[in-house]
Amino acid sequence: MKRVWIIVAAAFAITALVFLLRSNYDYAFVAAALGAVSWFLSYRVQIRELIGPDEPEDELDEDPEDDENK
Repeated sequence: MKRVWIIVAAAFAITALVFLLRSNYDYAFVAAALGAVSWFLSYRVQIRELIGPDEPEDELDEDPEDDENK
């Protein structure tokens, strides 16, 4: 999945360059911003693979009835 986001980020960067060369600055900014978002998503996928899946905390699994009996 990381590779997909990198490819999308590169595609947006190339698109931004084309828009910039055509002096369409608004579209170039949007394309560059979407490319940056895609790059951050690839970084997020890389970190999630490094850390592993989310696991629930043990404290959150307590029954509320146990608190009344204390």
